[in-house]
Amino acid sequence: MALTRKRRKELKRLKGQAEDLWTDQRELLEHASAVVREASHQAANYAREEVSPKIHNTIDSRVKPVVSSSVAGARSVAETTRSKVKGDIMPAVTSALGTALAAIEVAKNQQVRDAFARVSGLAATAGEKTGLVKPQPKSAGFGRYVLIGIGVVAAVGVAYAAWQTLRADDDLWIDDEAEAA
Repeated sequence: MALTRKRRKELKRLKGQAEDLWTDQRELLEHASAVVREASHQAANYAREEVSPKIHNTIDSRVKPVVSSSVAGARSVAETTRSKVKGDIMPAVTSALGTALAAIEVAKNQQVRDAFARVSGLAATAGEKTGLVKPQPKSAGFGRYVLIGIGVVAAVGVAYAAWQTLRADDDLWIDDEAEAA
């Protein structure tokens, strides 16, 4: 298909305009990328010179003191709890256990068992002779009372230790003089 001369001129002119437009667009894109590059450099400089110091100052003036006081408070509470456990709870528990073990040892002693049996027998026969006491069926025995006593002593010891640990001490929350200065 043959083009007329007029059409060829129009196509040639259109081709030239398209090349000019392509060149203009390439220059425009190069200029836009240069502007974006410069803007990113300026943003980085602004962040480094203005934003970063403000963030560091805020962290130093607000966040670090709160964190350090929280850590100091937690350490104080932990130390107080540790001293209460060592000073109050452990001695009370060991005392209760020692008393319980001593009661068990006494209950194991044959002389104590014999004496208890004699006293129980004498009391029963004295009550029967006077008619005041009806003979009771045999109960569980001396060990039952020893175990009840051990349980009571242990419960009292644990309750006392818990009370000592959980009571309100006003001087627990006083700041040290070195921290205040």
